[in-house]
Amino acid sequence: MTPQKEDYIKELYKLGGAEQQVGNKKLAEALKVTPPSVTEMLGKLQHEKLIEYKPYHGSQLTAEGIRKAISLLRGHRLWEVFLMRHLGYSWSEAHEDAEMLEHMTPIRLIERLDQFLNFPAYCPHGSAIPHPDGSIEVVPLVPLNQLAPGASAYVRRVVEETELMDYLQTLGVKIGSKITLVEQAPYEGPLTVVIDGNKVQLSYKASCKLYMGTNIA
Repeated sequence: MTPQKEDYIKELYKLGGAEQQVGNKKLAEALKVTPPSVTEMLGKLQHEKLIEYKPYHGSQLTAEGIRKAISLLRGHRLWEVFLMRHLGYSWSEAHEDAEMLEHMTPIRLIERLDQFLNFPAYCPHGSAIPHPDGSIEVVPLVPLNQLAPGASAYVRRVVEETELMDYLQTLGVKIGSKITLVEQAPYEGPLTVVIDGNKVQLSYKASCKLYMGTNIA
């Protein structure tokens, strides 16, 4: 299977394609490709029995598609842990190189890597690492921008976008950081927050992609 096909399978899984149909538009937006490209690729994936595709409704992963997607996600997130924990990678560097490594990592290596890392539950960006059987821990989280002024919570997950991750790291944000929302400027203006005791300005756009929980991961 080509890396491009694997990217589609993985993204379908992340969008809920193991349990329900995912629309073409949603998939195109996630992968940043055109709708015609999505339609063409879905036809190929259906031919290989990795998805069930219904025109005007969407696509859902088959059992084999789910198995492949879980393997890709496990490889990606375990590599991120390894790269940051042992090679000093930044958030964005780990994500970018894990995108390449996931396509060339056999299941045997994924399982050995998991064991070597002592079976981590989360990747460095806060996303849960699926178990081999596909089970995954679900923790209710809310975007930072939805906190009430004066409320505090802990960073549990960040959206894996290069510019966002680099921006957050320059502000000292990390998984487990305690953030208190001081105030939010009107009309989607910047947020004044206290991050681990330091008061800073955070863009509204970034706050929508920073997911908070009531306790440290």
